[in-house]
Amino acid sequence: MNKKSINNLTILKNRRKFLRNNGTSAEAVLWGYLKNRQLEGRKFRRQFSVAKYVLDFYCTSENLNVELDGAHHFTEEGLKKDAARDLFLSHQGITVLRFENKAVWENVDEILSEIKKHFKNIPPPLSPF
Repeated sequence: MNKKSINNLTILKNRRKFLRNNGTSAEAVLWGYLKNRQLEGRKFRRQFSVAKYVLDFYCTSENLNVELDGAHHFTEEGLKKDAARDLFLSHQGITVLRFENKAVWENVDEILSEIKKHFKNIPPPLSPF
């Protein structure tokens, strides 16, 4: 199965839309910094799916996934699910960065700096227009 055929599956369209429209306030704040190529010209997509997984913020040019995690991710079951998900994504060539929701409120600049550290590609040129 090629990569394109597992991305944004139609069966997950309603789920992606629901998550975009009902995100956490921490997701809304981080999205404010990532949307419209604001972070070093990188295009991030919100609620992009790869196979059965819906990713919070995905940068296709960098194969980079940024996840904001709430309390349910820190339960025994949540940790196991996240480990399996991250392993699958790594086999797809996707790097996963995870941050707690509260980190957005405590130091969003640190999150943005950590994201930038994972940029491998030369930044695209900015249009003069």
